[in-house]
Amino acid sequence: MTRWGILATGYIAATFVEDLRLLPDAEVVAVGSRTEQTARAFADRHGVPRAYGSWQEFAADDEIDVVYVATPHAAHFDATMACLDAGRAVLVEKPITLDRAAAQRLVDVATANDRFLMEAMWMRCNPVVLRIRELIADGAIGEVTSVQADFGVGGPFPPEHRMRARALGGGALLDLGVYPISLAHLLLGLPDQVRSWARISPEGVDENTGIIFGYESGAVATLSCGMIGATRVAAVITGRTGRIELAPPFYRPGQVTLLRDGADPELLPVDLTGSGYQHEAAEVQRCLAAGLLESPLVPHAATLEVMGLLDDIREQIGVTYP
Repeated sequence: MTRWGILATGYIAATFVEDLRLLPDAEVVAVGSRTEQTARAFADRHGVPRAYGSWQEFAADDEIDVVYVATPHAAHFDATMACLDAGRAVLVEKPITLDRAAAQRLVDVATANDRFLMEAMWMRCNPVVLRIRELIADGAIGEVTSVQADFGVGGPFPPEHRMRARALGGGALLDLGVYPISLAHLLLGLPDQVRSWARISPEGVDENTGIIFGYESGAVATLSCGMIGATRVAAVITGRTGRIELAPPFYRPGQVTLLRDGADPELLPVDLTGSGYQHEAAEVQRCLAAGLLESPLVPHAATLEVMGLLDDIREQIGVTYP
């Protein structure tokens, strides 16, 4: 049985706890927050036996095997470092930090101290996405020439909302754009050219962002993210001999269509059990049982490369965080 601790008490934390119930070998034993009141309320609501009103007390609980960090972006680094320092394995929400330098520090500390660390890019653990990678590797659509993906939400978000707050790592890029960027990276790797443009809010964060990746192979990725208009949140992967269409939301697709040149469309089976977080939790537990310090599905190198791309894009569009 893997004993989980949950560090945060928001919507994502609650959804993750519900999905953990789908794993027979997982249990939630503790929750931590900045105040005992919010921790206790979460514990009572979700049947968690122990609640802590400080990160340090929470991290010191030796009956926790692994911590899920679901704080706002800007707190990921400090929360994860506190847990690593206390000897805990950590699954930390994406983006792992606000920039690559901070992410590298977490990886270095985890590696030096033999602690498991994984970014919670749950899309990379989804069975359907894994099947898509297998099909592409087997040549189902030939060499990939194009990846198109979008993730825009309608809002509107008031000025005081975390999505508009520079101090909290706000904007569309880190919250939403990390998904299409990660999809392109998963399928095509690091691009040779990055071009981006954004509309910047009065608070200094990106409201609507367009991104193009160019590859020496000739492949391109056209990506977008925004928080001023709801897009389809779909993706299309095109190869020389066919394409794969991912219905919304592409990071956990409800339908995947394989279209090979000259053949009838094929619908791939999809698993819509729970909210989809159980797959990354199962991967963490598999890695812990095998004594691994990182996941082959979400390796440190991939996390750092995507964080580097986010840094490059932010520099191009002029978004900085305090």
